[in-house]
Amino acid sequence: MQRTLLNGKIHRATVTQADLHYVGSLTIDQDLMEAADIVEGELVQVVDIDNGARLNTYAITGARGSGVIGINGAAAHLVHPGHLVIIMSFAALDESERAAHRPRVVHVDKTNRVVALGADPAEPVPGAPDQIPGTVSEPRRDSARSEARHDETATRPNQERN
Repeated sequence: MQRTLLNGKIHRATVTQADLHYVGSLTIDQDLMEAADIVEGELVQVVDIDNGARLNTYAITGARGSGVIGINGAAAHLVHPGHLVIIMSFAALDESERAAHRPRVVHVDKTNRVVALGADPAEPVPGAPDQIPGTVSEPRRDSARSEARHDETATRPNQERN
């Protein structure tokens, strides 16, 4: 039996361009594709951190060292320049391959330059204190707004039903 596992991940890349009238696909800087083990034409999933949109498309190679992350075609309705995205590829592996498999996780800066490489998909971007590992089991309530909402609902009296 084969299982589909994460193979490559470019974490928190900044979308640099969007072209609604392009045929389709996702343009990715060649350096990033190589770092994440993504090849031209490969199926990739894109998750927009800013609005929650998720879509599948295929990768095309962008200019090496350009930092390009370009959303092409209809996906440009969902994902816009300046948005942060996670780009993932997957591999179908059998039991013998699964034991040795390690995903290639690429952390980038605001200009889509590689800042760290890893194999732990739950690891936060190095040097980003606002992120917590995906392995933490309790939600973190560190923003004043979420605390205020929590306090407001905790102190609100129950309303009687008619």
